Order: sequence, then C-alpha cells, then structure tokens
Amino acid sequence: MNPSFIRNFSIIAHIDHGKSTLADRMLEVTGTIEKRKMQEQVLDSMELERERGITIKMQPVRMRWKPKKEGDGTHDSLSAVGPTPARSSDRQRQTGMSSGADPEYVLNLIDTPGHIDFSYEVSRSLKAVEGSILLVDATQGVQAQTLTTLNMAREVGLTIIPVISKIDSPLARTEEVVHEVCELLKCQPAEVMKVSGKTGEGVEDLLNEVIKRVPAPTEGGDAKYFRSLIFDFQYSNHTGVIVYVRVMSGSVKKHDRLIFKIAGREFEAIEVGVFKPDNTPTESLNSGEIGYIVTGIKEPGIASVGDTVASNRDSLPPLPGYKSPRPVVWASLYPESQDDLSLLRQALGRLRLSDSSFTYEEEASGTLGKGYRCGFLGMLHMEIVTERLRREFNLELVVTQPSITYTVELKNGKTVTVYSPPLFPEDHDIATVSEPIVTMKIITPPQYLGGLMKSLYEHEAEVTATENFGDNRTMLTSLMPLRELMRNFFDEVKSISSGYASISYDITENRPADVVRMDVLVADEPVVAFSRVVSRRRVTEEAENTVERLHAIMPRELFTYKIQSKALGRIISSRSISGKKKDAAATLSGGDITRKMKLREKQKEGRKRLKDHGSVNIPQEVFVKMMRHE
Repeated sequence: MNPSFIRNFSIIAHIDHGKSTLADRMLEVTGTIEKRKMQEQVLDSMELERERGITIKMQPVRMRWKPKKEGDGTHDSLSAVGPTPARSSDRQRQTGMSSGADPEYVLNLIDTPGHIDFSYEVSRSLKAVEGSILLVDATQGVQAQTLTTLNMAREVGLTIIPVISKIDSPLARTEEVVHEVCELLKCQPAEVMKVSGKTGEGVEDLLNEVIKRVPAPTEGGDAKYFRSLIFDFQYSNHTGVIVYVRVMSGSVKKHDRLIFKIAGREFEAIEVGVFKPDNTPTESLNSGEIGYIVTGIKEPGIASVGDTVASNRDSLPPLPGYKSPRPVVWASLYPESQDDLSLLRQALGRLRLSDSSFTYEEEASGTLGKGYRCGFLGMLHMEIVTERLRREFNLELVVTQPSITYTVELKNGKTVTVYSPPLFPEDHDIATVSEPIVTMKIITPPQYLGGLMKSLYEHEAEVTATENFGDNRTMLTSLMPLRELMRNFFDEVKSISSGYASISYDITENRPADVVRMDVLVADEPVVAFSRVVSRRRVTEEAENTVERLHAIMPRELFTYKIQSKALGRIISSRSISGKKKDAAATLSGGDITRKMKLREKQKEGRKRLKDHGSVNIPQEVFVKMMRHE
C-alpha cells in the first residue's frame, strides 16, 4: 500500500481520561466493528482490564476511513490533506480500490496503558507511530501522568493533537481545560479538538484532523531489507510468540527467514497480518504498516519489547533505543500448598512468554517452603501479575511484603546488591547504603497543600519546587525514596485530597539511605517472611505495629511464648501469648489428693520443657493476613 495513505497514531492520557471509550467510538464510526457487535472497552480484552476500567496491555487496531468534504457531509478525496494519485490506474494500484473511488486512508491506532509502571512499553509504542492524540478529561483537567506521557511523545518528535474528552458531562469545565492545554502546549484554542467518547460527538472531525496533521510514514534509513520494531507481543499455545511490529523498511511475507537482532534467534514467519481488531492474515506487511508476525517460538525470554525483527540477511545493527526491563519492586510468591509448587513454576513460565518485563528465580524459606522471588516494574505490575496467577491458573498464593533493591557497601570493602530483606546485612557490618530515589510530581487543588506537605515530610520527601498550574491548581515537585512511595503513599494522597490529586513519578538516581533490617522472632526463632528493611527513624513504630498485629492473630499454644521485633542488635518490641489453661487432673475423680498433685507436677514439668525446647507452628492464614494487612 502507498504509505501516503497510512496514518499511525496513538492515544496517550492519564488513567481514566477516556482512551478506551474514544477508541470504541472510532471503531464504530469507521465501521471496523459492526454496531451490533460493539461492547464497552472493546480493545481491553483482559477480564482484569474490564473490571478495573484501565488499560493494562496495549492494543493496536487498523481502521479504514474516507475523509468527509467540509460543508456537504459527503466523503471526498480531501486533496489538500495529502498527495492524491494523478491517474485512476495509479489510484487503483496504490490503494487497492476500484477505478474512480475516492482515496481511503488506513489509520493504525495503538491504545496504550496510562500507568507509570508501563512507561517503557508506552515509549516503545510511541516509536512505532508519527503522531499522538493527547487526551485530557474535561472534568479533571491536565493531570500529573499527562505531563509524563506528553514528555515521552515530545522526546520522539511526534505530532501532538490536543483533545478534550467528556465534553458531554454536566461536570465538564471545557473552556478552563482548553486554557490549561493551550498553556501546556503553547498552542491556540482553535487547535484543541473537543469530543465525547460516550455520544460520539466530534469523533469524525478528529479522524479528519488525524489525517490532516499526522504525517505519513517514511522509509526508515538506508536499509534495503526488512526491518521492524517490536512494540508488544503475545503468546498462543498453538503458534507460540506473536510479535506486534511497526515495519520501518522493506516488506515481509509468510515463510520469510527473520531474526531477533537483540536475542540473536532466527525463525521462519509462520504468518503475517494486521489487526481488525482481531488478528487477520495478509499476504505481506510493507514499510509504514503496523501488524503482527507469528514466530512459532515457545521459549520465554526470546521476544522483548524494543527488539528489532529483521531479515536474516540484514547486517545493520538493531534499531536504537532498546532497554532491558529493569525490575524495581521485588516480592516472593509461595503457593499456600507446597503441592502446587510445580503448577506455580509452570504458570510463571507461561506468563513470562507474554510479559518479559518481570523476572523470577526459585528460593526456599524455612517457614513457607519453596517459592519464587519475583521482580516487577512497580506495585501495579506486581498486583496484576499475582492476580493473573490466581485467576488464570487457580493458584492460592502467599505474597511477601514488596521490597526494593539496595546497594550496600560493607565495612570489609565489599559491595553487594540486596533485593531480599532477610539477606540485608546486620547494621554493624554496614558502611553505607544507597537506594532508588524517585522524582515525583503531584498536581492538586491548593486547599489540600497543608495535608500533602505533612504526608510528604512523614515519607521523607524533599519538596524541590511549587508552582501554580492552570486555574486553582498547584504542582509540587519532590524527591522521595522509592521504599516510602510503596508505603501506602498513593492511598494517603487520594485520602488527603478527596481523590482530586494526581501523581506521576520517575526513578532517577540512587542516594544514601538510613535504613536497617527489622527481624521478627516467634518463640525466639526468626521468621524470615516477616523481615523488612525500614527507615531508622521509624524502626520503633514499625516494630511495635508488627508485634501488635501478630499478637492479635497468632494462635495460643500449650506453653507461653513471645513475639519480638529485633533491630539494631536489640529487641525493640515484645509481647507474650499465654499458654492454654488445661488441667491434666480435671477429669480425675475420687482417690487420694496426692494422685492429682503428682499429675499436676508432671504437667508443670512438661510445660517447662515445652517453653525451653518447643516450637510454634505458624498457620498459613497468619502469613496471608500479615501480607494482606488484614
């Protein structure tokens, strides 16, 4: 197909600003999906996405659209928009339409996730397009994540089309939000489109603007062979890994020999096709097009977002910008029953085939048995993976407290990287510790600033800038340790601001940290599953809270035992759970009193031996409640 009639674009926005709803209306207006088959969030295929109302997995779709001529409502070639072939024979050859037909444009849309955890995948998808619709909710205005995604789009040089959504809402502040967007983009109000994904108002005009403003794709570089960028992939039990690609140069067809440039693995293309939105086979994929390639590979770790798929005859280096996903949050997953360990191993392997951004390795705990230490891109990513394991594989899991990676320099001169709290060195062995720091932006109405500043102080944040943002809103920029961001900070901000504040963050650097390891002892035995790395200044508070929670849920035994929190080489907090009051002589009747006395003495000696040598069997539900903060 002639690239002049192709437009590749994405929709970027803050969470819940209406990306998926707008995509639904586009599919409906262009006739890509029949109206009787439409459903809400049609591009969100996962059950979890529908439940939460968020996009987790990006989804491309190919639409066809004939622009309408202004004034009469009829479709027209819109010759001022782009190049129109001079002869009808050329038009027929280049667009695949019959002689005399108006040119029809192919619109490739990529619906992207809005959460910061998936920012790398979003950045790769932006490299696959030439333009982006920046969607801003008319009821909420510009949010923190809007700024992050906008900066990513600007960095790759995309054409930005500002769009205000939800203009039909009775709570819409359309003109105010238009003013905010104009200040942000330094554009004129006339350049800002206004749409309603719910009613469809303005959607046709937006499609026409996409054709007008977004440039057509061009041949990439001097490559004479097929080269393409992977921006996503999925896994099929029957056909293996299916990579989603943007063709940068050349063309590919079924049975071509290809290679993953980064992974170095060759394969044969089993099938190529496009998204309508279901996978639809085609004869070939050509320069400028977006589609998929079925690889037949069924091994994890081969396909990855950002890699280059090229002809095996291509000798050029991979396309620039590839990064290996770097986990920033770690947690251990254990099956509630050790009989399910092999099922958990299989489930993690299956998930990794469709999500290369999380890692896992086997580990063992004396109390929880065998499990896997997993690395995730963030808290939401961890939540999604564990929820998918529960739903798709019917696994009951114990998930340990999430932790981050620390770089520890020991007094003996060695430097170690620690991602598991039980492996964190003792305080007297440590020379220095460094931890990840995030640069965070919070946009909030000014009346909530007092509460937010207090919360930021409690979470060890350093406020670096405060500026007015739009009408009646303020943006705070601060530096905060990643471990503090994970300590229920999002929930606190939403609670303090009544849900009006928004947060975005980016992990920027490592800084010195003043943290210590806190262990929990039950009957004088350390329980590694409860170990945590906490701030030195909060260690007493954390120790007391942990002991109180355990004291409330631990079962009683036949002997008295202690629950203790230990840090800095000493016991910080301690509570005792008294033994069960059972009289061994209670059932005896008649006879001499000395008979009962001897039995009670024997019981007393037994209790003493239990106290000195007995162990406490911690039930599985105690671990579950502690991990879930119940």
